[in-house]
Amino acid sequence: MLLNEMSATEAAQLIARGIITSEALIRACLDRVAERERLVHAWATLDPELALREARQRDRVAGLGSLHGVPIAVKDVIETADLPTEMGSAIYRGYRPFADAACVAAVRAAGAIILGKTVTAEFAGAAPGPTANPRNLAHTPGGSSSGSAAAVADFMVPVAFGTQTGGSVLRPSSFCGIVGYKPTFGAFNRAGLKFAAESLDTIGLMARTLEDIVLVRDTLIGRRRASRTRAPITRPRIGLCRTHLWNRASSESKHAVESAASRLSAAGADVLDCSLPPEFERLARAREIINNVERARACTWEWTHHRDQISPQLSRWISEGLETPFEDYVDASALAERCRIQLDDLLGSFDTLIAPAVDGEAPEGLASTGDASFQGLWTILHVPTISMPTHYGPRGLPVGIQLIAGRYRDDDLIRIAKWVLSLLGEPMKTPVNLIPEQSLGGAGAP
Repeated sequence: MLLNEMSATEAAQLIARGIITSEALIRACLDRVAERERLVHAWATLDPELALREARQRDRVAGLGSLHGVPIAVKDVIETADLPTEMGSAIYRGYRPFADAACVAAVRAAGAIILGKTVTAEFAGAAPGPTANPRNLAHTPGGSSSGSAAAVADFMVPVAFGTQTGGSVLRPSSFCGIVGYKPTFGAFNRAGLKFAAESLDTIGLMARTLEDIVLVRDTLIGRRRASRTRAPITRPRIGLCRTHLWNRASSESKHAVESAASRLSAAGADVLDCSLPPEFERLARAREIINNVERARACTWEWTHHRDQISPQLSRWISEGLETPFEDYVDASALAERCRIQLDDLLGSFDTLIAPAVDGEAPEGLASTGDASFQGLWTILHVPTISMPTHYGPRGLPVGIQLIAGRYRDDDLIRIAKWVLSLLGEPMKTPVNLIPEQSLGGAGAP
């Protein structure tokens, strides 16, 4: 196995044992970037000499923590002290924060090396950057955490930070065939994140293995790995939740969910149909209202001083947010909280729900990042979710399934996700089906 193909967990163990060096690992990742970046366009900022200098420093000292010497990518709406944070906007070109965001500082303290900043849609919104899907360069990688998903899927880096306001961690993870994890709202400290919609924004993780998600999550929540003792999964209670969006799902997405449920039932799970209350159908509009109002507030300075440098997509959201009566915002927020309480009660009967992660395979072209509805429903509900690459569609592109658990039951969700992956197949561990330059067609090619 090439070093850049290792998981973060494998690499951390080998560095700790002195079998490989951090410098060799970082060089392997940078070599992969040099080979593929002109096609994938995953990175907003890279400083190879800085990353190598940090790697050599890690190799000279004893282990700093569980991530010692391991590279991590950071979505470019999350602040870094030694690299620009440009947020996909010309307004912030060259902007250098004084300090790291809390999540970045935490992984650095555990020994991680920030390999670089990854491309984001403008202010984690709808105007996409240039990133292509490494599974097929003519297709979107999803957004707004497009660069993070593509860099992980293309074996440039083992794990990356993303953020989700609608569907920006789970959708690109599904489209690119990796594991995406959105924790319970507020589980990861958000200091140093440029807010999009502050009552929705959630920092998440993207990796090729669930074990890497756990490794970084433990660091962010301050948990010592040895302290985790959980009983083995025996007969989980799983709710098959098609949701009111089912008719919008493609046949491949429906097949992924229903075939997964069937196989899990055959393996011993108690799988029962689960319906959401009718009021939940109003959450899509409520999320839209909250998103627009809070984005408008978060972008007051940019709107006042640099309106001509804001994209038409974001300008429309801001305009709608400014025109929305405050009472409508309060009503939307109240609906969301009522539904959260109802979902807490419903999830008391289940260990997890299984639902569509996306409407289908990644759409062709780079002008749109895809439909966020299938993820946004759970984002406004503040529950932890995981997208896992268990299926493929008719074009050979990944189609994930989504697992959902109750608020603050992230540990239970991860335990069941491990069991599900053991039955439905492990995420990719070597580069397969990554479309090379010579196979590029016309439309959508970078």
